[in-house]
Amino acid sequence: MIHSTAIIHPKAKLDATVCVGPYAVIDEGVELGADCVLGPHVYLTGQTKVGVKNIFHAGCVIGDAPQDLKYKNEPTRVRIADGNVFREHVTVHRSTKMEAETVIGSNNFLMAHAHVAHNCAVGNHVIMANGALLGGHAVVEDRAFISGNCLVHQFCRVGMLSMMQGGSAISKDLPPFCVGLRVNEMCGLNVVGLRRAGFSKEERMELKRLYRRLFRSGENYQQALSEAHKTFCSTPSQNLLEFLKHAKRGVCADVGQSTSDNE
Repeated sequence: MIHSTAIIHPKAKLDATVCVGPYAVIDEGVELGADCVLGPHVYLTGQTKVGVKNIFHAGCVIGDAPQDLKYKNEPTRVRIADGNVFREHVTVHRSTKMEAETVIGSNNFLMAHAHVAHNCAVGNHVIMANGALLGGHAVVEDRAFISGNCLVHQFCRVGMLSMMQGGSAISKDLPPFCVGLRVNEMCGLNVVGLRRAGFSKEERMELKRLYRRLFRSGENYQQALSEAHKTFCSTPSQNLLEFLKHAKRGVCADVGQSTSDNE
């Protein structure tokens, strides 16, 4: 199960079912759960704890030092749950301070050359396509889809079931269920994603009305947000409103009517 050319620190903790490919390197602070698979030239370092059934393709670097000038070479942490796929040359950096960690949830698919910076929190069932980049402290909620070569600025949030179109970039928060494009813009709801996730027609229609009220009505945004809590009561609508309530960097702006907004 372990290739003869792999280098594994004697204090690293590997389940007996782990498979390690040629020229992989596993450092002292790494823990690997059952049925994990490491391809050739994978490098796992730092205080990195990995759950079960994770697959690391060729050239992945997981748990290396953060790209932050304030980092003091401390043994900081990465925590990865279960069932993730890390394609070729994905990088995930450990946190900058001992009291924090970089977190990857379960059942995520990170395609080739995607990057997760220090102190990020990635939820479950997230897809990051080739070349997608998360800056430090970014948060990506469940079932978000970040397309190829997208950029997420540090401290930004990508809401659940949202989608970023290829090559787009955000330095503000992208709300749940919305489609982001270009730079800090959005063009309606991720209706296809909502349908696939099993949202009812009533829930989708209420989200559509809420989106228009907040971003296309011309009303004062803060006033519309405050009043919307009283009239939009479904769980998805409340999730969207709660996300907006905690936006610290501002929210992406709507660009007008979009075909993705149609039922």
